Amino acid sequence: MSYALILFGLLLVSPWPGSAQERRTNPRLDVEHYVIEAQINPAAQTLAARVDVRFSALDGNTTGANFELNNALNVSRIVDTEGRQIPASRSQQDFTVRLNFPQALTKGQSSTISFTYDGKLTGNEESPVYGIKFAAIGPEITYLMYPARWFPINDYTTDRYTAELKISVPEGYRVLAGAGREDASERAAGGFITYRFAFTSPGFPGSIAVVRGEPIRIASQGITSLLYFRTQKDQAQPHGEELGKLMSFFSTLYGLPPSATLQVVETEPGTPNGYAGPGIIFLTPRAISSRPNIRLLANQTARQWWGILVSPATRNHLWISNGMARYSEALYLEQLEGPAALDNEMANTYVEALTVEEPPLIQSARLEDYSPEYWAATAGKGAAVLHMLRYVIGDAKFKELIKTIPNQFANKSITTEDFRKVAEQLTGENLQYFFLQWIESTGAPEFKLEYTVFRTSKGFRVVGKVAQDLDTFRMPVELRIETEGNPEEKRVEVVGTSSEFAVETFGKPKQVILDPRNRVLRFSNPMRVKVAIRRGEQFMEIGEYTEALKEFQKALDVNRNSSLAHYRIAEVFMLQGNYQSAANEFREALAGDLEPKWTEVWSHINLGKIFDITGQRERAINEYQQALRTKDNTQNAQEEAAKYLKTPYERPRRDQ
Repeated sequence: MSYALILFGLLLVSPWPGSAQERRTNPRLDVEHYVIEAQINPAAQTLAARVDVRFSALDGNTTGANFELNNALNVSRIVDTEGRQIPASRSQQDFTVRLNFPQALTKGQSSTISFTYDGKLTGNEESPVYGIKFAAIGPEITYLMYPARWFPINDYTTDRYTAELKISVPEGYRVLAGAGREDASERAAGGFITYRFAFTSPGFPGSIAVVRGEPIRIASQGITSLLYFRTQKDQAQPHGEELGKLMSFFSTLYGLPPSATLQVVETEPGTPNGYAGPGIIFLTPRAISSRPNIRLLANQTARQWWGILVSPATRNHLWISNGMARYSEALYLEQLEGPAALDNEMANTYVEALTVEEPPLIQSARLEDYSPEYWAATAGKGAAVLHMLRYVIGDAKFKELIKTIPNQFANKSITTEDFRKVAEQLTGENLQYFFLQWIESTGAPEFKLEYTVFRTSKGFRVVGKVAQDLDTFRMPVELRIETEGNPEEKRVEVVGTSSEFAVETFGKPKQVILDPRNRVLRFSNPMRVKVAIRRGEQFMEIGEYTEALKEFQKALDVNRNSSLAHYRIAEVFMLQGNYQSAANEFREALAGDLEPKWTEVWSHINLGKIFDITGQRERAINEYQQALRTKDNTQNAQEEAAKYLKTPYERPRRDQ
């Protein structure tokens, strides 16, 4: 199928070099309002639309505009309010339509352009976000999410707008549009029904679904969720109850939700695990199980505030929305299970954050949307920054901050500077150093502690020095001194490459611990091992096994005894069919530090599989029995071992 723009009048087909993100500064527009009239035919899997876009020029002498539009949609006409044809060209490379205005627009001048287009969206077309389906039209389920660019988009995820939607579908189908005010539906020609929605607050409306049948309505904690589950209907009740708890909890933290009702739509394989639009959440079938995925639901629910109610002014400020959505997961776990759950969650988040060294967060626009680096930086490091800020300004002020921001910037965009200024107003502190270090700069410290204990007339004095290699670094760091009595705690201001401290204690000091709660994002030998392993796992996820092995070897260079590094290497060899090398590495994992503990049970299980593959059934049985003796049931390990104890494991068939 050709994705070239159909020639119509003065429309021309030509490539446009570079990415959409690279061109965002020229020309600059502010899209104010959409009127989207679309007919969706689930049986034919087609979309036909006319979209009126009202926008204003942000600069003088604006002679053109760039809009992103799905390549599967063929534009037949682009005209102004007078019906005059607008010359345009299409770039398949970056999904853009380039308009050339007959007359330049002055700064602030408003204009309306009408796009007419159609196409087929089966879900198999090239997606604007590589490898992820955000749009598909079908008899059983239709979903058109904002990232699919199923209507012309300007400044993706940053340019807020209002909208009117008029969506026509065959009788028997219903259109869902989340938080939009739904007007009465009306019959249209050819047995279609038109559903009308109005979005009067600027945001990112336009994520819709077309469904059949009635929803499962779940009321929980004063929140009503309408769940449109197809293959997972039995799971609607626990998911609806959990969503109610989440909305209630986040309302206490962030203020009133933008929408008191949530629509939840089950999509299909190939879509993101979760995607949130105003008042609507899309979940892939694999994300719906008998036990709701609390982290995923917390993240998507929190986006009703962070990303929808408040959004980044440019993609360089994505750490605010993605970081807050990720940190909301940790806050909810803290509420459910206590501080230890928060600490454990943030320990994993810090590892993810350190997997990306470049660019600094303030240059996040350089990152490819939905890439591992994108999530590690904007979500992982973003959440890490927020956790550190909470430590710096204290719990009370931090809670006040995350409630003030959604209230002050409701239905608006926010920048990092805006965020910092609100934090400074609430605390009365100058926090420029913090944001320079963690948002505008790269790198993380590695602390070295030296100290000496002196006896004094009143007890003891600990005199020491904290060294690290970042010359411009400044951060308060907690110091704990374990004594024969109660421990002494003090904050040390670490500034530059060397900072001295002195602490008086009554009891005799036994041990001095720097950053005992691991609040500071920093390197250490154990952290380097974890970061290298996580990088290797990221390469494994995309099938880059050679690069994965290099990262796992880096981990072993730091800690030869790392069971997890050996285990991951064994997994790579097993995927490649190199069973002898895989077996060797599983043995090394069993002889290592057994961190995490599950490496023991799964090494035995995988050794059993290797012996089954190589025709050594007695040795395989021995490994499965040893796996059962660990009593570790991580990822249903006990059931797996019992299964192959009865029936030999068979090597999966490979496609030729």
